[in-house]
Amino acid sequence: METTPTTLPLPLPGAPSALPGVDVDFVALIQQGALSTYPLILCSVLLFAVVLERLWSLRGTLRSTARLTAAVAPALARGEWKSAADLVRGHRLCSARRVFAELVDAEPAVPLPELERVAQERTFEEVQGAGANLWVLGTIGSSAPFIGLFGTVLGIIRAFHAIALAGTGGFAVVAAGISEALIATALGLAVGIVAVVFYNYFQARVDRIDAALRVGSGRVLQALAAGRRAHGPR
Repeated sequence: METTPTTLPLPLPGAPSALPGVDVDFVALIQQGALSTYPLILCSVLLFAVVLERLWSLRGTLRSTARLTAAVAPALARGEWKSAADLVRGHRLCSARRVFAELVDAEPAVPLPELERVAQERTFEEVQGAGANLWVLGTIGSSAPFIGLFGTVLGIIRAFHAIALAGTGGFAVVAAGISEALIATALGLAVGIVAVVFYNYFQARVDRIDAALRVGSGRVLQALAAGRRAHGPR
């Protein structure tokens, strides 16, 4: 029995492809979820502004503290009071310079326990300044996922509302609401993750600055005491 070969029909010119490409308009999705995406965009702007400001403010603080401590402590131990004061005043303006300046310029009659109290107070002030604006990162990191979740809930509500208006279900009816919900969730998680990462990074850096200032001021006080015992007051 002779069989005739079957031929598949060719697509007509201009006919749509069986697997059409999907063109996702993120701007339109952001506009649809304005109640949640716009606050997240504002949070992202604040996030990067705080990150850049803290990176600039804390640049080189640890290295500067170590260098100033290594230069001032030996001079104080040798009783070279003026040389130590010049080293502090000639150093770049940083947390260590502000802490050490009052110790080096203190009157000879000031007892060491009083200088220790001054060093602790100045160190506390500098550490508080180093951690300025980190509360913004913490707030964004904790609230951004919830803002995204709020957008998700709104998208789902709109999807069900579209089903109620259409009187029928189907993916075409709920696609817009689901897209809005997913873009809000993704944006909220992205902003929250970045904020938490930088918050933890800066907190660890502030802790290291605190430790460096405490160690540095302790060495300066020890050198000052040794210089007073060996060479007398300035």
